[in-house]
Amino acid sequence: MTSNRTVTVFGAYGHTGRFVVAELRRRGWTPILSGRDSDKLNVIGAAHRGLDIRPASIDDPSSLDRALAGAAAVINCAGPFARTSAPVIEAALRSQIPYLDVAAEIEVVAATFEQYADVAREAGIVIVPSMAFYGGLGDLLATAAMGDWPAADEICIAYGLSSWKPTLGTRATTQVSKQRRDGRRIVFSNRRMEFRTDDAPILDWTFPAPIGMQAVVSEFTMADSVTIPSHLSTPEIRSYMTVAAVKDLSDPDLSPPAAADESGRSSQTFLVEVVARSGSAERRAAASGRDIYAITAPLVVEATERVVSGRANKTGVVAAGEAFDARDFLRSLSPEHLSLEIQ
Repeated sequence: MTSNRTVTVFGAYGHTGRFVVAELRRRGWTPILSGRDSDKLNVIGAAHRGLDIRPASIDDPSSLDRALAGAAAVINCAGPFARTSAPVIEAALRSQIPYLDVAAEIEVVAATFEQYADVAREAGIVIVPSMAFYGGLGDLLATAAMGDWPAADEICIAYGLSSWKPTLGTRATTQVSKQRRDGRRIVFSNRRMEFRTDDAPILDWTFPAPIGMQAVVSEFTMADSVTIPSHLSTPEIRSYMTVAAVKDLSDPDLSPPAAADESGRSSQTFLVEVVARSGSAERRAAASGRDIYAITAPLVVEATERVVSGRANKTGVVAAGEAFDARDFLRSLSPEHLSLEIQ
């Protein structure tokens, strides 16, 4: 445990990074503003006067070391994470501080578990990848739904988004993922990730009220298909995304989500439902709220508070549901940030 309440935010000027900086300040933390673009850092620094501004490049380890100096933890908000995660993790390990990120890139999250699990555990450092709407939230809901079950036959995750206006960062990471997969899709089945080349099926999913039945794209795999099997036993993870939200991703309008209030949140709403099945039994957990990018801030900041205060369950690379008491974590965000239902 430490009394140090200073956290470096790498990518502080990005769309999600700005929400994270604001949430840290709201909770009494002191963010260090860092990232690759000095001009953009100065702009956000003008909006948060008095904060330390430390430009850093992923190609310059010494600059990253300076950015993390004196911090209790680092939160990486800078995508594409295929380029930033490894250098920032390495810097966190050199500084002997926890690392958390908001990566949604499936391959990157998998690589973090594969490459850093042993070294982080041996160093006694906590690394929590994908502590965001995609990855962390689904993992926490799945863990809460499973409860005392030792295993499930399948875990289903259904995303009900009213719309999905992607940020420029999301578009950039999507392009990187597409290039890496060469047109293939990824699905978690038979206890492993599999590549598929056919079109994803379109099905119907009945969400809790008020959304109800919606057409969904099946096998819409996200980062929680990496985090969940890292600590929960299931052979199948089935993911679904509302068709309307998927269509929004191809909108040629590149403008970011429009702010609908003074906090910068958009008017987008979400409902995430997780269903765990074992034989004929089902367990469910659902969370709803507003703005998938804005909700990432309380998720990753709450995780940072728990890690820094010594309330993580283990060291090494850990998923949200393994690092924390999932039900307690989710309830700490309700009702201020999201509405929660666990059956």
